[in-house]
Amino acid sequence: MLTLPPLSLYIHIPWCVQKCPYCDFNSHGQHGELPQQAYVDALLNDLAKDAHYAQGRALHSIFIGGGTPSLFAASQIKRLLDGVKQQLAFMDDIEITMEANPGTLEHDDFADYRAAGITRLSIGVQSFSSDKLNLLGRIHDKDEARVAATKASQANYNSFNLDLMHGLPNQSLTEAMKDIETAASLNPPHLSWYQLTIEPNTLFHSKPPQLPDDEALWQIYEQGQQRLAQLGYEQYEISAYAKPGYQCRHNLNYWQFGDYLGIGCGAHGKITLQSEQRIVRTVKIKHPKGYLAAEDYLFEQTEVAEDERALEYLMNRLRLMSPIPKTEFEQRTGLPSSSLEHGMALAADKGLVVIHHDAWQLTPKGNMFVNEILAQFCD
Repeated sequence: MLTLPPLSLYIHIPWCVQKCPYCDFNSHGQHGELPQQAYVDALLNDLAKDAHYAQGRALHSIFIGGGTPSLFAASQIKRLLDGVKQQLAFMDDIEITMEANPGTLEHDDFADYRAAGITRLSIGVQSFSSDKLNLLGRIHDKDEARVAATKASQANYNSFNLDLMHGLPNQSLTEAMKDIETAASLNPPHLSWYQLTIEPNTLFHSKPPQLPDDEALWQIYEQGQQRLAQLGYEQYEISAYAKPGYQCRHNLNYWQFGDYLGIGCGAHGKITLQSEQRIVRTVKIKHPKGYLAAEDYLFEQTEVAEDERALEYLMNRLRLMSPIPKTEFEQRTGLPSSSLEHGMALAADKGLVVIHHDAWQLTPKGNMFVNEILAQFCD
């Protein structure tokens, strides 16, 4: 039987100074003054139409992503969060994350965002090499990246994250490891370390850069993993590493197949309707002009059919390194754990999964071959 999981809120602010050549997110280069007042008004109206989906739950976490949310003034972020709190209750220990880029704000504003209600920053550094930052189309340099991280650590946030990429154009093992060392020296409680991939509908897709070959990528990944562990960062998700007690609660809720409202341009939501024993996904109007002019912000709503729930759950949950409780699967999908028995047995025979009485646990090999596990559940 479906039960109500924790509830999060994702807020999308779509503008950035310029579009990065690798980015396939719903983001739009800034042209002139941003409609901050009007967009916050629209976000709060959007939330008002979705607030009934809370079904009595207080918000577990909020994530303000983009684009570059730090282009918005701290006063507007405060107005946004105050407006959200008027509509939905907050848990006492709510985590409220905002993405920020080093080249898009005066770093003294970090304290202002903290005062506005942000409890956690996620800073898009990507690299500490000026050469690599230039190739990635970033508007900050290595010194601004260092200053941003230092200011974040001084602004009394509960936590902050640094986003770091590897497998960059012409990147050597030495360069990749230097980025890790520089990031760790700034003592972020959380690191997102992920490989650059070339996505459709990006400049890099039409004009691909020269990336390291597979052998070089594997060396970077293997040695980077070892070094992050030595530095005290525990890998808890495919591309997320944290000091003990500093895992990102918002992202954990995503990967554990929790619920989240999505407001803002192109924002996605996933909601459990307990009384109807259904799961629905929502998508909001994508383009800022259409969104700002709308009265109804919903672009599309689809249902996660019962026979699709197991695979959707696993596609999310297998990103995490922790065991998969059988009770969690049953509560989040409304299906009996026995529905996974055959597929898990096949995965176990391949050395990908260990089956326990109350949980399934991926092996180190399974963590490397998640798609092979998922294949056991595809018709």
